[in-house]
Amino acid sequence: MNAFFAQLFRLRLIQRWNLMRSVMPENVAEHSYHVAVLTHALCTIATEIYGKEVPVERAVTLALFHDVTEVITGDIPGPVKHHNPRIQKGFRELESLAADRLCDMVPAELKDCYRPLILSEDPELYRWVKGADLLDGYLKCLTEISAGNREFIVARDELKERMDQLQMPEVDYFLEHFAPGFTKTLDELSGE
Repeated sequence: MNAFFAQLFRLRLIQRWNLMRSVMPENVAEHSYHVAVLTHALCTIATEIYGKEVPVERAVTLALFHDVTEVITGDIPGPVKHHNPRIQKGFRELESLAADRLCDMVPAELKDCYRPLILSEDPELYRWVKGADLLDGYLKCLTEISAGNREFIVARDELKERMDQLQMPEVDYFLEHFAPGFTKTLDELSGE
């Protein structure tokens, strides 16, 4: 028996935003799906709107695995892991150990396929995942605020600033064309 995939499926048990009151709870598995969809969107916008060459499928696959270490570490809230450089360095070390542990679970004949996904070894490609990751957090904030939850106002502003620092026109395009829908009710989205 190999526990690798059973372990990955436990991502659905890891709650996100655990320091904040959420109207809609979210787990890491849901977040990973959202990040994969958003990575696909950003890469598609890059290729179709801006004429860039981006390996869309490879980026989406990387997005699916971007938070797998959290099955071991749990979801460490951003304000904790970014509190100071020492804590951030310690967290990165913990994340690296968790990645090594997950890689050790993969059968030898599959290691070459999964190791690069778990370790996120392609920084240029990972940039698309990072943009999608921040965008997903921002969209979560919009939906919470739209539901009357002011708890997410500061997080929304901080995430917007971090997205701006990426200087990705694809993110700006998504924010202009698609993000407004995340503040609408079902009736408003349906046009009724």
